[in-house]
Amino acid sequence: MYREDFGRSYASQRDSEDVYSIPVRAGKRTYFFDVKATKGNNDYYLTITESKRRQERDGSFSYDKHKIFLYKEDFDKFEEGLNQVIEYIKGKIAELPNPAPSYAPPAEDEAPEAASEDVDTSAPDRGDESPKDEEFF
Repeated sequence: MYREDFGRSYASQRDSEDVYSIPVRAGKRTYFFDVKATKGNNDYYLTITESKRRQERDGSFSYDKHKIFLYKEDFDKFEEGLNQVIEYIKGKIAELPNPAPSYAPPAEDEAPEAASEDVDTSAPDRGDESPKDEEFF
């Protein structure tokens, strides 16, 4: 669910405190790694949000957003699974006769001017919904 699915009064009750955040721009997508405090501020959890800019038919822009919540008790298993699939993919790519080059963003002085249209430099609303409103693994 996204913030716009709720009335303002309910949304303000669900806000959690942002503790630390890192945006990672990758091509047309931006990933946000946000550390948040629980309501009692006695624990932390991680939200990972993928945001992709999309142009509507009328020429306006919107963002497709996908979010997962990751709790500390799941960090080790999540990391283990992620590392396994990354190693698997790297191994399979190495076996290909002509592996595709890995993505490397252009240096700032080499970036084409049109590239600024692909990635929004401002942080779009990521719909900071409460983890209680989501389905988990």
